[in-house]
Amino acid sequence: MLDTVRSRRILALALPIMGAMASQSLLNLVDAAMVGSLGGEALAAVGLGGYANFVAIALVLGLGAGVQATVARRKGEGDPSVYAAPLNAGLLLGIVLSLPVLLVFLQLAGDLIAALTSDDAVRALAEPYLLARLFGIFAVAMNFSYRGYWNGINRSWVYLRTLVTVHILNVIISYGLIFGAFGLPELGSTGAGIGTTVALYFGSLLYFLQTWREGRVHGFLTARPSRQMLTSILRVSLPQSLQQLLFSTGLLVLFWIIGLIGTREVAVAHVLITLVLFLILPAIGLGLSATSLVGQALGRKDPEDAYRWGWDVTRLAMVLLFIMALPMWLVPDLILGIFLKEPELIALGRIPLMITGLAICLDGVAIVFTQALLGAGAARSVMLVTLCVQWFLFLPLAYIIGPMAGGGLLAVWVLQALQRLLTSVLLGRLWIRRHWVHIKL
Repeated sequence: MLDTVRSRRILALALPIMGAMASQSLLNLVDAAMVGSLGGEALAAVGLGGYANFVAIALVLGLGAGVQATVARRKGEGDPSVYAAPLNAGLLLGIVLSLPVLLVFLQLAGDLIAALTSDDAVRALAEPYLLARLFGIFAVAMNFSYRGYWNGINRSWVYLRTLVTVHILNVIISYGLIFGAFGLPELGSTGAGIGTTVALYFGSLLYFLQTWREGRVHGFLTARPSRQMLTSILRVSLPQSLQQLLFSTGLLVLFWIIGLIGTREVAVAHVLITLVLFLILPAIGLGLSATSLVGQALGRKDPEDAYRWGWDVTRLAMVLLFIMALPMWLVPDLILGIFLKEPELIALGRIPLMITGLAICLDGVAIVFTQALLGAGAARSVMLVTLCVQWFLFLPLAYIIGPMAGGGLLAVWVLQALQRLLTSVLLGRLWIRRHWVHIKL
């Protein structure tokens, strides 16, 4: 049974985060539409450059989880004067981590793009786009740290309004630089990269102004982070960053495996994974709320309440994702028909889409327990479970059963559902065992 009062508290935290993430998905579609008008080569260049940039920023993305878990713990302890100390630590670590990452990837940008494509025209467009995006690494580190602070003190609306403002500005600046509008130079696809980087730094400025106005009472830029706090944030951040890096690489390997089966299968798989990445947004939003609620409960020295929050958020996620998955089971052809126009492709994707509906529900469980465990500081355990299941079980079996044994796309998709089931079970077991109660942040 769902507790109405606790469910309302969860949704108060999660709904702004869901809205912010939905705006990100919308922005991606707008960016693709603008760059797509320049031609297939420009669109491919932005896609490759964006993936290469994700590899670079993955090493700082974990700061959001580290800062949020630590801020939530401080809030639970009840001393407002140090709520922002983890944010100060996150900003400092952002500088320390971003500078070497930027320098290394500036040197490797050309070789990285060359490894991803042999098309000279695409490479000529992708490299300057990537260089423009790389200069936004520090802004990404700052923005994720600020997000962790505001979510950690239960002010997720600040994250929503800041991100939406950044997205709107990104569209305006990128449009001007892509097409030479508003008196700006016409830079094509490179303009899209510059526009995104400028918008990210504008977001950092917005976060700074809001935090300066309201966060000084919490010690923003005055509360000195201790060595223990820096270590605690790194203990959560680094495994989370590594997990994101290897997850994205694993997704690329999965597409390579499916490509060995056939081109039609790649087209269908792209649609299925795009749907998954969009439909799990509610679970991610709910999971981030679990990070704060669990951390705050542990800060209050109430591990039983922290344990309950993990299950309460999981139950709510299951209900929401079950409702969202119903159309995949009831009208799969209608959904596939939005993206695929050939009847044979729709037939190929019908059963995998129905399996995807089940997999989304399983994914929701895994995502919520992942974020709840991060809120408790158990980032290393989460990383080991998710990456071992993905890299040492799912991907090898997908290669053997899919292209080698002739199982095709359907066999790969069944394996993927089993992967999510196993991941959910293992993370749930970690939650039930409660070893995370003793982790200090």
